[in-house]
Amino acid sequence: MSFDQLSSLEAGRRRGTPSYSDDPEFQRLSQDLMNKLFRLNGNNQRLNGEVGHLGTRRDTPRVRERVHELIEESREMFKEVGEGVKKIQTWEDVTGAQKYMQQKLSREFQAALSEFQTLQRQALEKEKASVSAARAAVESESGTTAAAAAGGPASAQQLQQQQELARLVPQDEVDFQEALIIEREEEIRNIEQGVGDLNVLFQQVAQIVTEQGEMLDTIERQVEVVRDDTRGADHELRRAAVYQKNARSKACCLLLVLVVILTIVLLAVFLG
Repeated sequence: MSFDQLSSLEAGRRRGTPSYSDDPEFQRLSQDLMNKLFRLNGNNQRLNGEVGHLGTRRDTPRVRERVHELIEESREMFKEVGEGVKKIQTWEDVTGAQKYMQQKLSREFQAALSEFQTLQRQALEKEKASVSAARAAVESESGTTAAAAAGGPASAQQLQQQQELARLVPQDEVDFQEALIIEREEEIRNIEQGVGDLNVLFQQVAQIVTEQGEMLDTIERQVEVVRDDTRGADHELRRAAVYQKNARSKACCLLLVLVVILTIVLLAVFLG
């Protein structure tokens, strides 16, 4: 994806972000998190390209340096965004639009972090393979140099070959390569630790999202219970109203009968 496309995507996201005029702090935090997630997705794309060069003919010290720079930068930013997402997930008294933003942030954060973790593991595997190969080469060169220095019964031609090899592989170069390998092994340990730390963060955010979902399910069940109770009460009220109406009708009929009987009796008395 080109830079122009990424810029267009960011502009579209900003236009599509709802406004929370009643809660400017929520708006500020959510907008900041969306901007950082946009940068993290861009870092993932660049990291994907650089990791693809590892272990190939395009693998250079500069490529490995860019890989570690991107990993370090993204790792720290993911920690910041993760804390922000955890904070916004526990926001109280959210509106419908704010609830949508909570779900959007957690969904995009988990997707970006999952992709980053995959890229970290790929870089880790390739770094380990490269370091193993480099260490094997250094050990082989060290063994050749030691054998040449040890000397021993050999022909003049063999001695000359060993001396040539010793000159080709000076000890300073072997020590330098060994130092580079140790440095890269330290970088591998840092990547492994970073993967573990971000796994914990991913699980924490997922746990909060799960708890929020369970809370929403509980609220939804309570709403359904209240709705059912309300429907039941309304049904009982309607039945009571019908019963009361029937009772009034019966009373009116009885009163009418009594009036008719009383009228007949009075007429009989007066006419008699």
